[in-house]
Amino acid sequence: MSDNRMGFGVVGCGLVSQFHGAAIMNSEMADLIAATDLDEARLSEFVGQWGGEEAESFEAVLEDDRIDVVNILTPNAMHADFAIPALEAGKHVIVEKPPEMKLTRTDDMIAAAEENDRKLAICLQVHFRESIRAMKNAVEEGRFGKLLEGDAYMKWFRDTSYYLMDDWRGKREQGAGVTIQHAFHYIDLLHHLVGPVKVVDARMTNLAHPDVQLEDTLKAFLYFENGAEGLVEASTALWPGRPPRIEVNGENGTAITEGEVMLAWDFREARPEDQDILAIGRDTIAAGGTGAADLSYEEHMWLIEDMVEAIEQDRDPYVTAQSARHTLEIALAMYQSADAGEPVELPLESDSVF
Repeated sequence: MSDNRMGFGVVGCGLVSQFHGAAIMNSEMADLIAATDLDEARLSEFVGQWGGEEAESFEAVLEDDRIDVVNILTPNAMHADFAIPALEAGKHVIVEKPPEMKLTRTDDMIAAAEENDRKLAICLQVHFRESIRAMKNAVEEGRFGKLLEGDAYMKWFRDTSYYLMDDWRGKREQGAGVTIQHAFHYIDLLHHLVGPVKVVDARMTNLAHPDVQLEDTLKAFLYFENGAEGLVEASTALWPGRPPRIEVNGENGTAITEGEVMLAWDFREARPEDQDILAIGRDTIAAGGTGAADLSYEEHMWLIEDMVEAIEQDRDPYVTAQSARHTLEIALAMYQSADAGEPVELPLESDSVF
C-alpha cells in the first residue's frame, strides 16, 4: 500500500462519476483533489457528496500540481479530446470505457501516453471481480485445456428515461446503444479470458425503446483466433434485469459466473482450492442488471488503486488501453456486421462506423 495518497482529478460529473467519487473517497491510496463539469449544479452536487474542490475549468485541473491522475468521465466520443491534453500536461489518465469511439483516436491516446511517459488505463473494472480473476488464473494455468467456447449474457433493463437523461445517451455516434455502452464490459471479458477475435457476426434490434433510435438488443457470434467460438447476448429491454453471466468452456473444464457469484467450477482434475473458488460471491455485490446505479464502487476502487501501484512500480496498469483497443475493434465490427447483415473479419480496414 502507498505511504502517501495520490491526488486525483475528475473531469465530467455525470452518472458514472458517483462510482469514481465513492472509490476515491473510500480508498486509502487516493485523494480527490478537484473535479470539473460544464454543468455547475452537477459539479456542486458531486463535490458536495464526494469532496474535493470545484475546478473552474479543465485547464485548471491540468494546472493543479496536486493532481497526479485525471479520470476522464466525459461522453464516449469525447474521451481523446480530454485524455490527450491531460497526458501532454504530465498527468496519468484513467478513461471510462469504451476508450473512444474510433480506433484512430484510441491510437492517438496510446501514442500520447507513450510520448509523455504517462500511464493510461481504461475503466474496465470488472477485470478485478474475484470470480473473473479466478477464471483468468485458470486459463493462464491451462486448467481448461484447449478453449472451446466463451459466452456472455447481459439481460438488463433500462427505462426510456435512462436514455433521455443526457443528450448523448440517445445518439449512436456519441457512444450510446447497448453494444458500446453496456455490453462493452462483457465483450471485453470474453476477449480478456478467451483471447483475440478474428470474425464477428452480429444482429441488432430495438425491442422495447421505440422513442430511442438505438439498438437495445444485441446478438453476436464470435470466432476467436485460437479456434474457440462464442456468443454475446445483450439487452436493456428485459425487465426486471439480471446480473450478467460469463461462461468459459474448455476440453477439461467449465466455469460460469453470474455477477460476482461463481455458479459452476468444474474441472477434470480437481484441486483443494476449488471449493473455496466455488463459494466466491455468495455475499454478492450489485452487478448493474436492474438499474444504472445498481453497482458497487469497490471494483472502481481496485482499478484506481492498481493505477496508483502501476505509477509507483513503473509498470503497466492491469487494464491497458492496448487491450481495450481490441475490444473496441470487436464492438465496432459488431456494428459493421449488423449494418451489412454479414460477418466481418478483423482487423478492421476502417473504424468509421458512425
